[in-house]
Amino acid sequence: MTLPASVYAAFAAIAAQYPDHSFLCVPVRPGRDYASGGLELSYHAAAARVEALREAYAAAGYGPGHRVALLLEMRPDHFLHFLALNALGCGTVPVNPDYRHDEMLYQMEHSEADLVVAVPHRVADLRKVADERKAKPLPVLDVDALPAAFPPPQAPARDVRPAQDTEASLLYTSGTTGRPKGCILDNFYFLNAGAWYRDLGGRLAIRPGEDRFYNPLPVFHMNHFAVTGTCAILTANCLILTERFSPNRWWQEVVETRATIIHYLGVVPPLLLNQPETALEKQHRVRFGMGAGVEPQLHARFEQRYGFPLVEVWGMTETGRIFADCHEPRQTDTRAFGRPLPGFEAMVADEQGREMPRGQEGELLVRHSAADPRRGFFSGYLKNDRATEEAWAGGWFHTGDVVRMAEDGMICFVDRKKNIIRRSGENIAAAEIEACLQAHDAVAQVAVLAAPDELREEEVMACILPMAGQAPTAELAEALFAWCNERLAYFKAPGWLLFVDSLPTTGTQKVQKTQIFSPGEDPRSRPGIHDFRARKKR
Repeated sequence: MTLPASVYAAFAAIAAQYPDHSFLCVPVRPGRDYASGGLELSYHAAAARVEALREAYAAAGYGPGHRVALLLEMRPDHFLHFLALNALGCGTVPVNPDYRHDEMLYQMEHSEADLVVAVPHRVADLRKVADERKAKPLPVLDVDALPAAFPPPQAPARDVRPAQDTEASLLYTSGTTGRPKGCILDNFYFLNAGAWYRDLGGRLAIRPGEDRFYNPLPVFHMNHFAVTGTCAILTANCLILTERFSPNRWWQEVVETRATIIHYLGVVPPLLLNQPETALEKQHRVRFGMGAGVEPQLHARFEQRYGFPLVEVWGMTETGRIFADCHEPRQTDTRAFGRPLPGFEAMVADEQGREMPRGQEGELLVRHSAADPRRGFFSGYLKNDRATEEAWAGGWFHTGDVVRMAEDGMICFVDRKKNIIRRSGENIAAAEIEACLQAHDAVAQVAVLAAPDELREEEVMACILPMAGQAPTAELAEALFAWCNERLAYFKAPGWLLFVDSLPTTGTQKVQKTQIFSPGEDPRSRPGIHDFRARKKR
């Protein structure tokens, strides 16, 4: 199927053909500062709002070559402003609402945004950022009090027509090492990502005009913004915009919004499974969940309790499209996430980029094809050609993920390269230990990382947030060590175990391991840490 010139063109065509279909839904949330009673916006109603915004931006002179930053949380305004700007050929810069001053200042300086539109309670923060940005002025608009005339950009727009290769958005990576990198994403990236999800089939079969996506991942993340959002548009379906994942609200919102598809991350299944059973969890209409990171020990349990499959997928901001273990028989007792497909090839490689034998661990490399490796991927890292070319060394995109590929092509996740712990010559995947600990009823959240060790190079350290009501006692530490020691090779059990009050996470609920301890801090020196090194024996 031929894709249109832009995301806006796809939206306008669907709005004209299916005006009464629901496009955006906001669950009821008493006390919210907007739409506390909920909201259901049809394609027709959304198109009218988009057109009004498009006219306002156009009147101010916005067009190709301009970028507008959007800090709009999980509000419909994010998509409405994006579509209006996309119609004009403008790029958008979604801002993580958890960002603080220095993070926003870096993003606004690096992106050279011409304007910011923000939720009311962050306007003052962004105006402080604007005061410090030296390169050029940065007007800040309150989304709930937009002026009749928008402040114009300093430079005129480029005289080009928006097309598939026009920049649509600039998404920033989480920046777990160094400053975040800005991924330039064009219209084709968005359209291809949405069409890819639409066409995967199997247990991920999308029903045009009938499905409603409940996706708690933030809209500054490619999963929600590009993959789900564009898929919803291309299939005349509805996006449900909830505010962060909450196990207490999950089933009520899923049922009340009539969700048929849910999205998840690894933190979602264990927290839902640890909730007491309710009548609501039997009343949903969900046909499948799509996401990444469900622990193999919990996968079957979740599906049996709630009655729908969780389909594991893999993707990155840079790749746009995704792999998915969506065809039966699925491998729910592994960390499998699908096989390569035409248009999304994969290779498992060693440190020199040479292909590894099937069944052996190596880095996942991906591309569209040998003839056109980068088709549909990100257009590059903004102002960082060197990093772009390094990522594409040898004509393959280097993902940084360690995987195994079976003889039949099925790919299983092992861990991020940076999350491999090297202990006495053994390479230990932190994810494997995290999966083991997460399956324990007393564990709410866990992060496993390498602690320095003078004898063994590195030792396994587990930072554990206990479930509510679980006291972080020495007895619990003993029980968790024993739990791992019974299920894993002796060298994989935690040599150090530390209970924590919280774990720092990104907006997509990924634990930021580099922020658990201060720079230069020896994690072994934390008060209350439990030392099990002497217990690790064959």
